[in-house]
Amino acid sequence: MTTASVARRLVQAIIDNLPEQVPGRRPVYTIGIGVKGEFVASDVARTYCVAEHFEGQAIPVSVRFSNGLGGLEQHDGWSDVRGMAARFHLPDGSASDLVATTLSEFFARTVEDFFEFTKEAKPQPVRREPWWLKLQDLLQFKIPRSDPLPGATTSNGAGVLRYANRHRFAQQAVFQAVTIGAPVSYARASYHAVHTFMVTAPDGVRRPVRFSWQPVAGVLNTNPTAATLDKYLFEELRDRLRRRPARFMLMMTIGEAGDALDDPTQPWPATRVRVVMGTLTLTEIPEDQEAAGERISFNPGRLAPGIEVSGDPILEARMGAYEVSREMRGGCPFTWRPDNAK
Repeated sequence: MTTASVARRLVQAIIDNLPEQVPGRRPVYTIGIGVKGEFVASDVARTYCVAEHFEGQAIPVSVRFSNGLGGLEQHDGWSDVRGMAARFHLPDGSASDLVATTLSEFFARTVEDFFEFTKEAKPQPVRREPWWLKLQDLLQFKIPRSDPLPGATTSNGAGVLRYANRHRFAQQAVFQAVTIGAPVSYARASYHAVHTFMVTAPDGVRRPVRFSWQPVAGVLNTNPTAATLDKYLFEELRDRLRRRPARFMLMMTIGEAGDALDDPTQPWPATRVRVVMGTLTLTEIPEDQEAAGERISFNPGRLAPGIEVSGDPILEARMGAYEVSREMRGGCPFTWRPDNAK
């Protein structure tokens, strides 16, 4: 089976799990908002990587924050994974992308794992369990069934837990997803590009690394057991940027011998060296959201010279799936002018 056919199957598997298809939109991370800003590398960044956006000059950046669920209903108050896709617009007109989510690890090691996950994660009808059944569960030393999220009539929770129970490698990501809560702001969540990349230093040394965005304002989430139907994240970000810029630090963790380089389900030890590669300052939410975010086709494989993909099979599959999604929704191939990202 070709890489292109696998990519199409991946996207279709995601679409098949949606409550309804959303033609012309992203199948997941459908609800999002585009933001403009600039990135300035730290003084040490250029000693670790020769990529152009780490040389120290101010680099324009387009960011799209998003809710992880697919579909057109906006549930900001639900416990859900969030996304932060960033495009660095380089001086020569090319670009480098960094696609990240609030999960620090992924839930699948291989494409086959991913297809198994999508089969288990098909939404099923769900209803609130009566109080007396919850009490009965407790008396029998069972964990009561979780209540559905406000406004939800279906859930994939039971299937996802079955998948995690069978696959230990998925348990950390599934536990994070269940307990993550909702961010009080897109600017107060940490975002992780879960895959390993290879960066090349000026002396030719290549290092395995993982990137993450850390909010300068600190991480703050709601209680995951107190989900609401509120819609607040877009307006909160507009209000925040009217008062002052929002900033993120780009952190790069350097892998060592024995670390998993091709398995995004495996965390690296907390003792690994972390380097502050620079600061992203977000300043403006453009009126034209089609140009600022919806028409931009981010891809984790669009990388500036000096950064390369690793041998991670899930990363390779995602690169193809992002391109298939772009074609299906009519997203623009990459072009950019300083006054209007597309």
